[in-house]
Amino acid sequence: MLHTLQYLHKIFSSTTTMARAVTHHHHCQYPLSIPSNYHSLQNFSVSSSSYLTKFGKGDNNNFARFRTIRELSSANRNPTTRTQKSKSKVVEDRVRTPRDPDPDPDPNDNSKLLSTLLHRLREVFKLDGLGVDILSIALPAALALAADPIASLVDTGFVGHLGSAELAAVGVSGAVFNLVSKLFNVPLLNITTSFVAEEQALATKADDDNSQTAKDQQKKMFLPSVSTSLMLAAALGVGEAVALSTGSSILMNTMGIPVESPMRMPAEQFLTLRAFGAPPIVVALAAQGTFRGFKDTKTPLYAVGKYLIAFILLWKLSGEVLLIAPSIRGQRIVQYLKSGALLTGRTLAVLITTTLATSIAAKQGPIQMAGHQICFEVWLALSLLNDALALAGQTLLASEYSQGNYSLARQVTYKVLQIGLIMGVALAVILFLTFGALSSLFSTDSEVLGIAQSGTLFVAGSQPMNALAFVLDGLYYGVSDFGFAAYSMVLVGLISSVFLLVFAPTYGLAGVWGGLFLFMTLRVLAGAMR
Repeated sequence: MLHTLQYLHKIFSSTTTMARAVTHHHHCQYPLSIPSNYHSLQNFSVSSSSYLTKFGKGDNNNFARFRTIRELSSANRNPTTRTQKSKSKVVEDRVRTPRDPDPDPDPNDNSKLLSTLLHRLREVFKLDGLGVDILSIALPAALALAADPIASLVDTGFVGHLGSAELAAVGVSGAVFNLVSKLFNVPLLNITTSFVAEEQALATKADDDNSQTAKDQQKKMFLPSVSTSLMLAAALGVGEAVALSTGSSILMNTMGIPVESPMRMPAEQFLTLRAFGAPPIVVALAAQGTFRGFKDTKTPLYAVGKYLIAFILLWKLSGEVLLIAPSIRGQRIVQYLKSGALLTGRTLAVLITTTLATSIAAKQGPIQMAGHQICFEVWLALSLLNDALALAGQTLLASEYSQGNYSLARQVTYKVLQIGLIMGVALAVILFLTFGALSSLFSTDSEVLGIAQSGTLFVAGSQPMNALAFVLDGLYYGVSDFGFAAYSMVLVGLISSVFLLVFAPTYGLAGVWGGLFLFMTLRVLAGAMR
């Protein structure tokens, strides 16, 4: 019992270490790392000055952040000197005082460890101001995000009862649809959320500074990010629909599904029909990104249906912001395209890895592909629920970060990482206990169920890593660190894809699931190193 509590205590404490790694990387790369006591910023400016040249080129945002840090650090030199002297004295005292070796574990320490663990849990879930903000954003977002995974699970359940070939066909066509649509949709959604949150926070601050003017002129806000996002969404939606409907045969060949395969015909039919939903999906995502930037995740929850959601969200937005810009600002479009290019590369790395895993599973045969599809749908559905927490972290971090509230931004980082780890562990335990019964809802074929249930360790055991990986993504987007998010994902995807190509053909589905688990683990390690 003692060792179990110690292990849980170490796991829980590791989120704080990871949060520090995110917010204190070299003590200079982000304003998040500014100490809460500004008197200690003298040394901070010295260490940050060496990075100005490196990060200033080609990145005006980073250069401006460092300039702000140096301006803050130029004040209060004398108090800093006194602080340094007092710190050095404390360090000397610690060096002179010998430390006793750690005693052997005492069975009576069980209660102390349990008390400490419970205290930490209470701190994480304490409904203070920050906790309420996270909950108010994450809970409605979780319900809204659950709609699509639940719909996919229902589709999988119905199709699975038609036969293993049909279930495998849905898995292949779904992978192709995600490859084409998410390649552009995910970057658009995340960039819109971050840009709108920053612009809205700055606009609100400006209104507070001119409160009388705001009272005299009650009018809609003009946020360039909103109109730019909707314009790009409309163009992307039409392009995706045309590409998917006309190129379904070519895409199936790319996946390695031969014409004589029993999966080929139903996969093409499913993909062609699903393509017509692309335009409203993309427009709805752009509108959802805008509401997320406003910290409003309730309105998207009220809208139901792919086509209906687009009209409802646009109607609701028209009462708050100008949807059509009075003048097109080329600079904002360039910012979207620049950040979008980075996130498109990142999303491409993710989709290539997951699509490669699906393609290798499909080549194993319809039975193996059907079993993999059940595991993958459950794995992906539960993983995406962590997106709600990542969204809360992204929105709050972008808002506080843009206003210079770095201490509160750091608290957001700590909080969402801790909650994410707890959610991941809870999902893992639930799946270990219930996945056997859950998989029987998607098929009656004993061979398919046997393969699906053999993936319990993958589906359940990877949930803690999935939770942390998604939360870290939200933190990257919250500080607009799209460059690192993209480059690290390309490297992680490359390593994981090589693993899949080398081991999956030999070890079958075990190699596929091992490659996906490696993919999520490397994402977390990249975030911790950052």
